[in-house]
Amino acid sequence: MISPMNQRLLAEIGRTQRLEILNSLKRTKGMSVNQLVDKMGMSYMGIKQHCLTLQRDGYLDTWRRPQKMGRPEMVYRLTRRSHDLFPADSNEFTLELLRSIRDIYGANAPEKLLYNVFEKRTAALKVKVKGENVVERAKWLARVRDSEGYMAQFLPSEKDGLQILECHSPIFNLIEKYPIIGRLEQDMFEGVLGRSVRREETRTSGLYECAFYFAA
Repeated sequence: MISPMNQRLLAEIGRTQRLEILNSLKRTKGMSVNQLVDKMGMSYMGIKQHCLTLQRDGYLDTWRRPQKMGRPEMVYRLTRRSHDLFPADSNEFTLELLRSIRDIYGANAPEKLLYNVFEKRTAALKVKVKGENVVERAKWLARVRDSEGYMAQFLPSEKDGLQILECHSPIFNLIEKYPIIGRLEQDMFEGVLGRSVRREETRTSGLYECAFYFAA
C-alpha cells in the first residue's frame, strides 16, 4: 500500500511521464534532456517542460557534466526529496525501537541487535542461494535485492572485475543513523558470494548508489 506521504507526492507529480523520468534518473548519475528523449521517445520540449516542473517542485536539480570535448553538458539528477517516492522498509517506529533498546540495554545494544538480524539474514540467503559459480550466485543475489526494492543489477566492473550495483536503499534512514549497517551488508554479500567484497557508497544531491565489488 502506498503511504499517505507517497500518495501526496505522487499527486503532486501528477503525470506518468514525470514518474518515468524519475525512475530513469534513479538508475543513473544524471541524464541530459536528449538522453531522456532517446529513452522515452518524447519530444525535446515535452521532456524539458516535465524536467522544469520537477525541478520547480524540488525533485530535480542540475549540474554541468564535463565532456571530453566542448562545453560541459547540463544534466538533471534527483534531489534528496525524491527518496520518499521509492520503496522504504524502515520508518520512525523502527528507529524509535532501536532508541528504546539503547536506553534499556545500553549504548551497544542496537548494534548487537542489527548484527544478529544480519547474521540470520545471511544464513537464510546461504541456504537459498542458487548457482555453481560466483557469477551465477551474484546474478541470483542481485535479483533478490532488486525484488526487495534496492534497484540492484549485476554488472562488470573496471575496478575489481564484477559488481552488484544498487541505486536505492529501502533502509536508507537506518543506514544514516547506524553506519555499521554498511559493514554488515558487506559481510552478508561476502557470506553469500564466497568472495572478498568491497562496498562503496556514493551520495550526491539525491543520488544514492551502493556498489559491491568482487573478483570473478
